[in-house]
Amino acid sequence: MLGQRIGYIRVSTPDPHPDRQLEGIEVDKTFIDKASGKDTRRPQLELLMSFVRTGDTVIVHSMDRLARNLDDLRRIVHTLTDRGVRIEFVKEHLSFTGEDSPMASLMLSVMGAFAEFERALINERQREGIALAKQCGAYKGRKQSLSQAAVAQLRERLTTGISKAQVAREFGISRQTLYQYLRGGVGTS
Repeated sequence: MLGQRIGYIRVSTPDPHPDRQLEGIEVDKTFIDKASGKDTRRPQLELLMSFVRTGDTVIVHSMDRLARNLDDLRRIVHTLTDRGVRIEFVKEHLSFTGEDSPMASLMLSVMGAFAEFERALINERQREGIALAKQCGAYKGRKQSLSQAAVAQLRERLTTGISKAQVAREFGISRQTLYQYLRGGVGTS
C-alpha cells in the first residue's frame, strides 16, 4: 500500500505565497511553518512528525527549509526514515529511505553542512553590518515596545506579587523581554 505524500514548507518571513516552494508537486497534505529554521521547535514540523506513517513520503523544497544545522537535519531525516518514511528534497534532487547508500549519507552530510555554513555567514554579515551601523551612529537597536511609563507600571505590578508570566501577558511581551526590562537592558542604549 502506498502512503500519503506530505509536503513541508517553512518560511521565515511573512511570505504571502509560501506554497510556491512546492508549486506543481502533488501532495495529499501540507504543513506550513512560518518560523526561523534555527531550531526544530516549530509547531507544524512537530505535527508533521506525529502525523506521518510508514509508507508516507515527506517532500521538502530544500534541506535548509527543514533544518539549518547538520545535527538537526540528520536527526530529522533519520527519525523519519527509521519509521519507514521516505523524504525527498526537491531542489537538491535527493531522497532518503533509510536504506541509503554511503554516497547518499555523504550527500546528506555535505549539503546539510552547506546549509549550516550559509546560516553562519548570514549571521556574521548581520553582526558586521550592525557593528558598522553603530560606528556610524545609524543603528539604535530594536524599537522599545514599552514606554518608560509602561515599564514603571510593569515594575509596580510585580511588587504586588503577581507572577512574571502573568505580567508579561498583561503587557503583551514575552517573559524574556520582561526580564530584559527588569535588568534595564531594553531601550537603554
